[in-house]
Amino acid sequence: MKKIILSISGMTCSACSSGLEKYLNKQQGILDATVNLVMQTASISYEDNLTIEDLNKYVKEAGFESNGKYDETLELNKTKSKKRNLILFTIISIILMYITMGHMLNLPSIIDQTKYPIIYSLIQFLITIIYLIYGKDILISGYKNIKHKTPNMDTLVSIGVLSSFLYSIYNTILIIIGHTNLIHHLYYESSYIVIYFIKLGRYIDSKSKDKTKEAIKGLVSITPSKAIKLVNGEEIEITLDEINKGDILLCKPGMKIAVDGIITKGTTHTDESFITGESIPVKKKKDDNVIAGSINYDGYIEYKAINIGRESTISNIVKLVVEATNTKAPIAKIADKVSNYFVPIIIIIAIISFIGTIIITHSLSDSINTFVSILVVACPCALGLATPLAIVVGEGLCAKQGILVKTSETLETANKIDTIIFDKTGTLTEGKLTISNIINKSNYKEKELLKIVCSIETLSSHPISNAFKLYQDNNNLNLLEVTNFNNISGYGIKGTINKKDYILCNSKYLDKLNIKNNYIEEETILSNQGNSIIYIVEDNIIISIIGVKDTIRKESKETVNKLHKLNKKVIMLTGDNDKTAKVIANELGIKEIISNVIPSKKAEVIKNLKEKGNLVMMIGDGINDAPSLANATIGVSLSNATDIASDSSSVLLLNDNLLKIIDLITISKKTLTIIKQNLFWAFFYNICMIPIAIGILKPFNIVLNPMIASLAMMLSSITVILNTLRLNKGSIHEKNK
Repeated sequence: MKKIILSISGMTCSACSSGLEKYLNKQQGILDATVNLVMQTASISYEDNLTIEDLNKYVKEAGFESNGKYDETLELNKTKSKKRNLILFTIISIILMYITMGHMLNLPSIIDQTKYPIIYSLIQFLITIIYLIYGKDILISGYKNIKHKTPNMDTLVSIGVLSSFLYSIYNTILIIIGHTNLIHHLYYESSYIVIYFIKLGRYIDSKSKDKTKEAIKGLVSITPSKAIKLVNGEEIEITLDEINKGDILLCKPGMKIAVDGIITKGTTHTDESFITGESIPVKKKKDDNVIAGSINYDGYIEYKAINIGRESTISNIVKLVVEATNTKAPIAKIADKVSNYFVPIIIIIAIISFIGTIIITHSLSDSINTFVSILVVACPCALGLATPLAIVVGEGLCAKQGILVKTSETLETANKIDTIIFDKTGTLTEGKLTISNIINKSNYKEKELLKIVCSIETLSSHPISNAFKLYQDNNNLNLLEVTNFNNISGYGIKGTINKKDYILCNSKYLDKLNIKNNYIEEETILSNQGNSIIYIVEDNIIISIIGVKDTIRKESKETVNKLHKLNKKVIMLTGDNDKTAKVIANELGIKEIISNVIPSKKAEVIKNLKEKGNLVMMIGDGINDAPSLANATIGVSLSNATDIASDSSSVLLLNDNLLKIIDLITISKKTLTIIKQNLFWAFFYNICMIPIAIGILKPFNIVLNPMIASLAMMLSSITVILNTLRLNKGSIHEKNK
């Protein structure tokens, strides 16, 4: 299976995006397709036997154009403004409105339509032709989409505009042959003013949509355009495209890191707030990772290029955010379902109203006016923008806070979560363990014993091993050769040194080995002090008990308190013994503890909670908790920023700050509220305006003509856009205080 995001042009409303999505999903070889109206993209999963050319062909068959693989760098910096043309046609439109309607306001006329009806009508005809050329993209799109049985907003506008135009041509011919009284039954202005307002609306839409992408655009522009490469001791300025993996680059104070790399020389502090949301500079020394775009504060460093181009951290973040905006939130399906039927229903309503108006009024001009007004006013722009705009803004807000949300569904669901489960080690605690107690029952001296233990532990990826790695670094131990190393999931590790078998495990594994534990009292004392306990077994004999302590994250208690205030149930899920877990839980105010649970069983705990109807968020370190993170409704991983591409959880906290969970819930709630408001106003607008266009208020002399209809349609889209941009206003942190 392959996956690609294509850049699409020609989509103008939700009927376009849902029609294209429906068409693509019908094609053989396409496994799944999701179309994003705001980003103008299609995310497609397809079988290996298909090519990009095949996908481009399918898009064209559906009535749209594929611009090839989506490039966030090009797309987000592309200027789509057609400001010059719009200004020109705005001036022309004002002049035309003066010519056609000036007499209604008793203004001096430029050309008297009653004295010169033929000249007046021919001028109107020629001007309308110019506007039809200006709006040819609308007409072509409308034709293509009705041809491919995916009628959209452009279809409605095209039918309406051409109906007015053709009717006006008919009356122009009659005027030329002598029926000058028909001068008041020309509707050329309905055609060109509708096109003008559609173009104006799209210009405003495009500018406003760009604002919703500001967070993503900001990420794209973070990395510098140039770097300094060291070649035989000489400094050479090069562009990013000229950097190869393994190149040695330098960075002086005040400069930005050009690509992801590893420091080979020097120390400094870097500002990584753009990616983590954390404003405090991070100390960096030799062998530490540096991230592209971070600012070098105060030191000279040299670093080796590791991840370049699309492999960089920034590229991965942008890719994840863009992919997330291309997924469908459950609430978006409401708009999609409506859009599938909306345009055909509106066309039917317009035809019925046209016939009804003729029967009632016996006026073809009134019928045309009603027909065109219904088609124009009902355009589903606002409906199509309601959900995707809010999702793009919400995803961008999360990215600014160092929260990477991988799907729109996750963003929608986050505020509905009722149960929050925390892993202990490396999540609620720093995972920076230190050796606190050693009970040595062996014939080895303590340093010799720890040399054996450290030699085995340094091969492990479990957070507990960090305590021994720290001890090794501080004491300059020369490690021993370990063979037959093996990880015993949920219990410990083992290895062979000098033909002796060693097992480093918890008390549960002693039972499996049928080893009698004579040190339960010592374990109890250490556990009551908050230690994690490791038994050292040599050739099936317990030779030592080591207590390892962790420190609680500074924000853990505040996070738990805020979750309780949000009425969330908080649970600690850990493989540690009950006594050790209770020490941490009591300090944090967590009342429910599930201890002595191996990783595979953690997933079962989550599954059981979900079966009881709970929506479960699991927060873990992303390594040992992979099964439980995958099984949770939402899996949140505390992740090193440079490892984001390989992480499988649905949410990544790039700065390991647990308070970002509160931000995620807050942004989710605000985003969902905005979506609901947008959908309400979109539906409310159509519910109100369509009956008015049909003529329900005619008895009160309130009639909707096509010009007012197109203006109203534009204003409905602007309402949705402005409402969505409210998401960017205010401080998330202030709301959480």
